[in-house]
Amino acid sequence: MEQRLNCLSRARAGLRRDSRELGRVVAALLLWVVPAAAASAQLSFYTAVDLARRNSSSVRMAQADVLRARAAAAETRDVYLPSLTVGSSIGYSYGFPVGQPTLFNAQAQSLAFSFSQPDYIRSARAALHAAVLSLQDALDQVELDTALDYLQLSSITEELAALAEEKSYAERLEEIEQDRTAAGVESQIDATRAELTAAQADVKRLDLGEQAALLRERLGNLTGLYAGSIQTEVETIPAAEPAMEGQQRRTLPSVDASYSNALSKGYVAHGDARQNYRPMVGFGVNYQRFDTNINDYNYYYKNPLQSNNFSIGVQLSIPLYDPVRSARARASAADAVHAGVEAEQVREQADEQVVQLEKSLPALRAQARVAELQAQLAGQQLSAVLVQLSHPPANGGAAPLTPVAEMQARINERARFGDAEEARFSLLKVQLSLLRATGELESWINRGAR
Repeated sequence: MEQRLNCLSRARAGLRRDSRELGRVVAALLLWVVPAAAASAQLSFYTAVDLARRNSSSVRMAQADVLRARAAAAETRDVYLPSLTVGSSIGYSYGFPVGQPTLFNAQAQSLAFSFSQPDYIRSARAALHAAVLSLQDALDQVELDTALDYLQLSSITEELAALAEEKSYAERLEEIEQDRTAAGVESQIDATRAELTAAQADVKRLDLGEQAALLRERLGNLTGLYAGSIQTEVETIPAAEPAMEGQQRRTLPSVDASYSNALSKGYVAHGDARQNYRPMVGFGVNYQRFDTNINDYNYYYKNPLQSNNFSIGVQLSIPLYDPVRSARARASAADAVHAGVEAEQVREQADEQVVQLEKSLPALRAQARVAELQAQLAGQQLSAVLVQLSHPPANGGAAPLTPVAEMQARINERARFGDAEEARFSLLKVQLSLLRATGELESWINRGAR
């Protein structure tokens, strides 16, 4: 019996050890699998923009500004609604009683009439409209930033793949040139030139790798995702080229927001200017419950105080001389002038930026076309070199091509491919910026969701 118990206890101990070992193995596997899965996660173009709309810090701050402006607008209207206050002031006094033996009191008061308050209400509504427009501008800017970062990261990824191939070809060319130099066929200059080509490919690869890391970090901040897990999907990018012809330019939300802000400041200035020399009427209701048993009120007063007391009335005030309000009116008038000039400045800057983009578009299109033709020509030259290497001329009139020519053609084709990618992105950057100015950027982005 004891042997059975000992065997059972040893078996249970072994099971516990096996369970702990299994747990450690599973945890290790999870620690290895989860980062690997995160590192290979794919992010579509539309998903990146949609996540940025909801997670961007600039959008969330603009949303908070809208909530604050909406609360400020409600505050300017609610001054006409009675505010209710209840309380009590029970206490002991010795000697002649001071004050009133209030057991319970309730007060309600509100503004009944003011020449300035309607201007303040209009100002708050204009400020709310400006906040809504600023939110729309923040959304548009986040869409543009995310789209451009995603497109540039995708283009850099293609360039890095081409550079990796170019680097391998450059290294192979370097080996061939060194062998030919050792054999006395080529001079050391050709070997150094091949080594320089490989070094230049390394420099560009490091530069593009740094840009890609920065773009992933920016996309991570915009979307709320882990930056190291972001991998673009080229097939999710809208294939249609942004249409530029026939698009009507719209007023940017940032410009409209500036004018709404100037309008709000103008209403405040008008309201502050009407504070002096104009009456203000207030309304109030007051109820008090007295208890004379707490102190000797009835001993000092001829008539006993009654328990329930009620008053209602209006208060009229006419500020004849108030230097503080006069100074405030001058300051708000200056703020209104400043806001108006600032709105004009924002409009002028926006117009200049759009004109600059429109004027640069033809040149960028021409450069993209040249880069595309150069890449196409480099591909055709590579094909011709490969054909000549596989089928050398039989007449012996022309000198046969060497592997050096093949490596040089491959390096040139990959380099021209990278140049074409950069030219295409430069053109697309201007096109998307113009789409934002015409209000068609969101519709172009939504094509990626289909």
